[in-house]
Amino acid sequence: MANRIILNETSYFGKGAILHLIDEIKGRGFKKALVVTDRDLIRFEVATKVTDLLKQAGLPFHIFDKVLPNPTISIVDKGVATFKAAGADYLIAIGGGSPQDTCKAIGIIINNPEFADVRSLEGVAATKKPSIPILAIPTTAGTAAEVTINYVITDEEQRRKFVCVDPHDIPQVAFIDPDMMASMPAALKAATGIDALTHAIEGYTTLAAWELTDMFHLKAIEIIARSLRDSVKGMARGVEDMALGQYVAGMGFSNVGLGLVHGMAHPLGAFYNTPHGVANAILLPTIMQYNAAHTGEKFRAIALAMGVKDAATMEISEARSAAINAVTQLCHDVGIPLALREVGMKQDDITALAKAAFADVCTGGNPRTASLADIEELYRSIY
Repeated sequence: MANRIILNETSYFGKGAILHLIDEIKGRGFKKALVVTDRDLIRFEVATKVTDLLKQAGLPFHIFDKVLPNPTISIVDKGVATFKAAGADYLIAIGGGSPQDTCKAIGIIINNPEFADVRSLEGVAATKKPSIPILAIPTTAGTAAEVTINYVITDEEQRRKFVCVDPHDIPQVAFIDPDMMASMPAALKAATGIDALTHAIEGYTTLAAWELTDMFHLKAIEIIARSLRDSVKGMARGVEDMALGQYVAGMGFSNVGLGLVHGMAHPLGAFYNTPHGVANAILLPTIMQYNAAHTGEKFRAIALAMGVKDAATMEISEARSAAINAVTQLCHDVGIPLALREVGMKQDDITALAKAAFADVCTGGNPRTASLADIEELYRSIY
C-alpha cells in the first residue's frame, strides 16, 4: 500500500515571516482578500500587524471577524455570504484553529457550491476543486491548521463536532511567525501547546503511522517537551520553538490521523464549548495509560523524546510509565486542569458524550480498539 503525504506549497518560519506576505500576494496576482479572524485579535491589535501591511501596500481587503471558538455551521454560512458580497478572490486566515478552520470551510464551499450545506463536508467529501486560495497566519502554537488537510466544525443543533478531511483545503502559503503568537495569554499557550503534544503523540501511535510521519512526530515531541514551559513563561526562544514544534506535528498527523484523545475531546467542545487544547490535555495522560500495552516500543521513544534519562535501557513497562509520567508532569507544570468537572462536564451527559466519541472519525485510529463502554468508563475516571 502506498502512503501519501500532503504539505503546504510554501511556508515561512521565524520572526518576520509575515513580512513575506505582500510579495506572495503580488506574485500570485491576488486582487482582494477576505481576512478571516475573531474580534479579540482585532481588539488586541494582533490582526492589525497583518492588515497594516496590506494597507501600506495598497492592497484591498475586507474583514470578517465573526469567528468564535469551536466555529459553527452558521458562522461558516455567514463567512461564505461575506466573501461573495466583498468581491474577494482569496482568503487570509489570522488566528488559531477556529479562524483557520472557518477559512477552510468558506474556501471549499465557494469553489464547490454543491457542498453549500456545511454538514455535507463531514468526513472525506468528494470535492472536485481546490479551495479558494488561503494564506494562513497562525496566532497560536497548537492546532497546526495551517499545514493540515483537516478542519472541525460544530453543529450546534445536534450538539456535536464533525471532522472534515479534504486535500483541497490546505492553505497555499503559511506564515509561522512567533511575533504573531507572543502576546497569547499563558493559559492559552499552555492549552494549545498540549494540543500540539497530543497531535504528536497520537499521530505517532495511530494505526496509520509510518516511518516518515514517525520522524515528524518524534521531533515535534522533542521540541515541545523542551520549549513549552519557557513559552508559557513568555520567553522568546520558547515561543519561537513552539511555533515550529506545533507545525512539525501537523506535518505528520494531518497525513495519518489521530486517536481516542481527540475523539473524546470533540464532544466536550460541542457540549460545553470547552477549549479544545484543554480538553485534550486533561484526557491525554489517562488515554496514554489506556493505550500503553498496545503501542509496542513507541512509548520508549516518546520517553526519550520527552527527555527521560535511561529510558533506552528500562524494561518496556517502566519506559511506558515514564512516558506517561513525563507528559503528566508537563501538563502539571503549565497549569492544565486535572479533571473534566473543572471544565464543566456533567455526569448526566456521559452516555451521550461517549456515543459521540465512539462515532468520531479520530477514534478509529486509536491503537487500542475502544468500545462504547470503555469510553464511558474513561470519561467517568477523569470526571
